[in-house]
Amino acid sequence: MIACNQDKDNIISPETSIPTVKQLPTYQVDITENITYAEGLSHQSLNSTDASVIPLLMDAYVPDNDLENRPLLMLVHGGGFTGGSKQQEPLVDMAQYYAARGFVVFSIDYRLKGDKGTIPQEWIDASSNINPENLGQFYAVYPAHRDAKAALRWIVANADNYNINTDYITVGGGSAGATTSIGISVSDLSDYKDELSLTEDITLTSTNLSQTYEVRTILDFWGSDNSVEILELIYGYERFDSNNPALFIAHGTEDPTVPFSNAEDLKAIYETNEVDFIYYPLEGRGHGAWNATVDGKSLSDLSFDFIVENQNLNVE
Repeated sequence: MIACNQDKDNIISPETSIPTVKQLPTYQVDITENITYAEGLSHQSLNSTDASVIPLLMDAYVPDNDLENRPLLMLVHGGGFTGGSKQQEPLVDMAQYYAARGFVVFSIDYRLKGDKGTIPQEWIDASSNINPENLGQFYAVYPAHRDAKAALRWIVANADNYNINTDYITVGGGSAGATTSIGISVSDLSDYKDELSLTEDITLTSTNLSQTYEVRTILDFWGSDNSVEILELIYGYERFDSNNPALFIAHGTEDPTVPFSNAEDLKAIYETNEVDFIYYPLEGRGHGAWNATVDGKSLSDLSFDFIVENQNLNVE
């Protein structure tokens, strides 16, 4: 485990009311499934005019308390942008863990490879640089990120209904969900949003386009910086900088799916930019090591401690 705490941009202003969370599970959790946060297009083939509108859904995990100042965690499932769902067991367990301690948690679905979401022309033009075997997955990255950003904007737009303090936002997930969490948190608000016009994708009108947000902490479980690299490849953007959110990295050293080198790359990027991070190489573990422990602590315990420290949350 390697930690880096620069204690600069992640400090919350003293005027902000700081949420209080519980060290131990304290609250009953109220679950609401299949909330529609936006809509998206699903094409018959790449950007075809023959397309249907599909709802984009999320589940809410809300602590049963009367607190009016709650932090937020949004979870994004893995599955290589080809499968998976918001009800993957590890995500449900993590959502319960955090909500029982006072966080409002949302677990989201998003469009996958088979949904054939709308792709900007620049992505199609750049596809000659992509291995043909990975082309469908490459195209799936854009709608997945567009949807995840739409989910976060919906949450911000509805924050008062859940007593969420939007100064305390964490986004996290496993594998493709971690890659998406990094991508939507590190990129600019306009990225994965403004590349398409309303003419190209009328469902953008359902995505709370006027809402803004700032992610404070990212939970990366065996993810990568691929979606940020894609922005650089296609548009020349460099989105990693000293203002990025603090990053929790946990990655199996023997991961055959998302190589461990991705964790090392992220560590190096954060060191170079002098941004807060913590780094847990999970020795001998493969992909999806949700049951891993470090010094007797679960990944939920470790990530909870990281969020509390970097957001300066009150803990009882």
